[in-house]
Amino acid sequence: MQSINNKLLYRIYGHGRGWVFFPNEFVGSFNRRQIDNALSDLAEEGKIRRICRGMYDYPKYSELLGKTLSPDFDQVAQAFARKFNWRIQPGGDAALNLLGLSTQVPGKYVYLSDGPNRSYAIGAYKLEFKKTALKDIGFKYRESGIIVQALKTLGKERITPEILEKIRNEIVLKMCPKILKDTKTVTGWVYECIKEICREGENGQDRDNIGG
Repeated sequence: MQSINNKLLYRIYGHGRGWVFFPNEFVGSFNRRQIDNALSDLAEEGKIRRICRGMYDYPKYSELLGKTLSPDFDQVAQAFARKFNWRIQPGGDAALNLLGLSTQVPGKYVYLSDGPNRSYAIGAYKLEFKKTALKDIGFKYRESGIIVQALKTLGKERITPEILEKIRNEIVLKMCPKILKDTKTVTGWVYECIKEICREGENGQDRDNIGG
């Protein structure tokens, strides 16, 4: 019979490296004391990592650098959203980073949220959630919101064909019809950019890319 530690580890590994989680992810299967004890044991054994109080991840490891990488900021944000049942949307630098439009590592990542204003220190950076009107985070698809926030952050004057091509390369083409429908109510110039980004995928063609 599998121990609770092994059962939890199996489920954690199933999400892949980089996954960030709280103990409440497992309350449907085990009681809280069992979970806390098992996660504490696994962290001490180095199989998972404690990021901050009550938060853990299954860290990514770089063979090239020969070291464990810092926690994934987007995975951290999604873990908070699951815990508090928030709807969130990457804003500003977070959106640019996720689309590969910025190689800088900012000291603060901001997410728009339908929850309260909150700020958390995670390692060397700060993760901030800003309470925002639902219309700004009300997209059905995550890709829609990331693209809209990235375009707005750059601004109309800074948009180039090269930037649109970079964004196009980051999305799965079969998502394009859904994104186009999802973003119809956004600012005119933003929607024109999205139409250009999605021009190759309006018929739902597929291709190999990062999102595929």
